[in-house]
Amino acid sequence: MADLKYYDVILKPIVTEKSMNSMSEKKYTFSVHPDATKNQIRDAVEKMFAGTKVAKVNTMNLDGKNRRRGNTVGKTAKTKRAVVQLTADSADIEIFSGL
Repeated sequence: MADLKYYDVILKPIVTEKSMNSMSEKKYTFSVHPDATKNQIRDAVEKMFAGTKVAKVNTMNLDGKNRRRGNTVGKTAKTKRAVVQLTADSADIEIFSGL
């Protein structure tokens, strides 16, 4: 397993209608490194976003989809997503405040 630093764990936020609706419950969705553990994700969120306190982390591994281009068949890359639940007294994450 690779030696991941906290800034390598979170790749990008997931901005969909479902993830935006869950922000009212202080749940934020991120695309994370495939080798990242729940503890590493918790530490990365608390270090990258000041004033946040993570209550729990749910992860999901998504397999790549089959794609065709003519007669050639391939797969897209595997991804991993994390849904981070913040505590009630935690500060909101700023990158989502303008959306």
